[in-house]
Amino acid sequence: MIKDNQKYFNRLHVVLDAVIVAASYMLAWYLKFASPFADIDPGVGALDMATYFEMLYVIVPGYLILYYSFNLYTAKRGTTHRYEILNIFQANTVGMVLLMAGWYLIAQIHFSRSMMAMFYVINIVLTTLGRSLIRILLQYFREKGYNLKYILLVGYSRATEEYIKRINANPQWGYVVRGILDDSVPSGTVYKGVKVVGRIENLLYILPQNKLDEIAITLSLKDYDNLEHIVDLCEKSGVHTKFIPDYNSLFPSRPYTEDLMGLPVINIRYVPLSNTLNWCMKRVMDILVSLVGLVVSSPVMLLSAIIIKCTSRGPIVFKQERIGLHNKPFKMYKFRTMEVQKPSVEEKGWTTKDDPRVTRAGKFLRRTSIDELPQLFNILKGDMSVVGPRPERPQFVEQFKEEIPRYMVKHQVRPGLTGWAQINGYRGDTSIKRRIEYDIFYIENWTLSFDIKIMFLTIFKGFINKNAY
Repeated sequence: MIKDNQKYFNRLHVVLDAVIVAASYMLAWYLKFASPFADIDPGVGALDMATYFEMLYVIVPGYLILYYSFNLYTAKRGTTHRYEILNIFQANTVGMVLLMAGWYLIAQIHFSRSMMAMFYVINIVLTTLGRSLIRILLQYFREKGYNLKYILLVGYSRATEEYIKRINANPQWGYVVRGILDDSVPSGTVYKGVKVVGRIENLLYILPQNKLDEIAITLSLKDYDNLEHIVDLCEKSGVHTKFIPDYNSLFPSRPYTEDLMGLPVINIRYVPLSNTLNWCMKRVMDILVSLVGLVVSSPVMLLSAIIIKCTSRGPIVFKQERIGLHNKPFKMYKFRTMEVQKPSVEEKGWTTKDDPRVTRAGKFLRRTSIDELPQLFNILKGDMSVVGPRPERPQFVEQFKEEIPRYMVKHQVRPGLTGWAQINGYRGDTSIKRRIEYDIFYIENWTLSFDIKIMFLTIFKGFINKNAY
């Protein structure tokens, strides 16, 4: 049973980290002061070796506490290696900042900063290598049938199927599903190699056998009346129990919880841009990018205006009502690419291939996305953002919100000149459903670096639009 060995593995992990931290520190000291390439310049007040090594009494336990604080001693099952490396980097950075601050407070000016910089780099590298080796060894042993975690699923639902899919797709986690208990699905039913082995009441006989490492409660929504009783049974057995809610049909995105004076509250959707600091950072970037964009694109915009004026009658800039942040309408600017038409005709539908309403110059402007450049003024005004879901006309918003689940989520942020969906090819006459999936992914995973990535990709693959007619 893995629970019998886990505590020893965790202790070994701590010892290994302590050895790596100490070894990294001593290696940094050697490179700085004792190696053939050492930069030895003792100077006045230089510290001796004993003083440097005495710092290990502070550094080693301090770094172990930091590693614990940054979740580096949680189970590796289900956590990505990238996440672990990020935490190693963050823990070491915080540790270095605290050490520097400590030396400043005690006015210690003789401690070698260059040696500590070497320690910082060496420790991150060696710790990462150590963690990678552990993962490789764990994967090897699990492939040989060791270090496995045996699980029983209670309840058959969509959550059950999704959980089994993820376990089957990640054998390196070392999970083995013994079976499923459910009252409504017949015994013998098999899903992805996992069988329904009985009714939920069989827990009374299975749990005392003490052959399970974990119980996963995956009840369907209709069976939640039994949840309290099932949790009580599992808790009495002492088997680790976790709950996987069957809420994919309600909010299949990434929910998050908050504590309201002891009451856990589940927020259906996480929108990073609802945070004031994130909102301010994005707005500042929008203003700066739109100003630079207006300056850089002004010759192109001037030439486009002249061509439009000389080749067809009507205004140079076309204003069209779109739905923006919090479902509020605004006037979006574009270079006019069609012959002037009555509003009733314009609202009838999408532009189609070889649409006779599009002017000769308009075809080029649309295909190269130059017709979108006046939206830089919308961004400056605050109607739009550089990056975000593309805004749509009111009549289509009314249509799509009834036809496409979660369509209105896109209006929780400002619409954009470019977006994650557009970068992935969903522009013009393409699937609205797939476009919304990309938009929601962007909304829920927004970061400033994600915006920069999308802007960078727009330069190389976002301007030319084969679906623009």
